[in-house]
Amino acid sequence: MMYWDGSGWVWMALMPVLWIALIGLVVWAVVRLTQHSAGRHDGMGSWLPQKETPEEILDRRFASGEIDADTYSEARKRLAAHRPRPQ
Repeated sequence: MMYWDGSGWVWMALMPVLWIALIGLVVWAVVRLTQHSAGRHDGMGSWLPQKETPEEILDRRFASGEIDADTYSEARKRLAAHRPRPQ
């Protein structure tokens, strides 16, 4: 004959809490893994969008047809002239 000490209710109460925690952990992991990877980490668990350099903005605008080749080359020259020189 088996004796039961009556502690089964603890497991019955604890099991839904464990499942909720497990599902929450899986959702958190999926969100973290699917976040946009272009950016930088702010040290507090969040990603900050990476800022485009002026050259990248100019390249994007030229590639999309917003500016023509003459404007592009002139802007490139101006950017190069104002770029700080390495020491």
